[in-house]
Amino acid sequence: MSKVTTITGRAVPVVGDDIDTDRIIPARYLKEITFSRMGEYPFYDERFAPDGTKKDHPFNRAEYQGAAILLGNVNFGCGSSREHAPQALVRWGIKAVVAESFAEIFAGNCVMLGTPAVVASKEDVSALQKLAIEHPDTEFVVNLDKMEIHAGHGAGQTMVVKVSMPPSRRNALVNGTWDSTALLVANSALVAAKAAQLPHPNGRQA
Repeated sequence: MSKVTTITGRAVPVVGDDIDTDRIIPARYLKEITFSRMGEYPFYDERFAPDGTKKDHPFNRAEYQGAAILLGNVNFGCGSSREHAPQALVRWGIKAVVAESFAEIFAGNCVMLGTPAVVASKEDVSALQKLAIEHPDTEFVVNLDKMEIHAGHGAGQTMVVKVSMPPSRRNALVNGTWDSTALLVANSALVAAKAAQLPHPNGRQA
């Protein structure tokens, strides 16, 4: 099973409250069934003009390409309860989301993809965003064992921020039980044993 305890990488600041799932992934892309191209679409209408010209958005800027951690603000992921929103972010490259608060369904959908959605104070989120804006090459570490973020730029300049998330979601990540498919495979012998005990619909044993 895939345990998620530490996420390391650069951070992309997406500043603003109430950034909803309609903004994260426009409705016209919900027709995607396999999610295979979802990484092309996050914040699409905020990143591109109708003619395809790029707008000034953090997800377009060269310094944030390859970032693994998204820094948001209040009520991130509100609006429609679409799984496509975290799918788009994860397939773009995001491995953890930090914000002042989340819409509950969005945060739950993130965890179902093995992506921590952790909460920090308004002051700490602002400081993390400021660091990512002024020093986009900064390495951030989200540590779910300690429930901390470490962000360092230069010798002796490490910022340490406390974060939180519901214990059930944290436990699912650090224990690897967030991945229902892997959990099922890991317990395949138990599944087979249970299936053998059940009556077959036509009267025969399974």
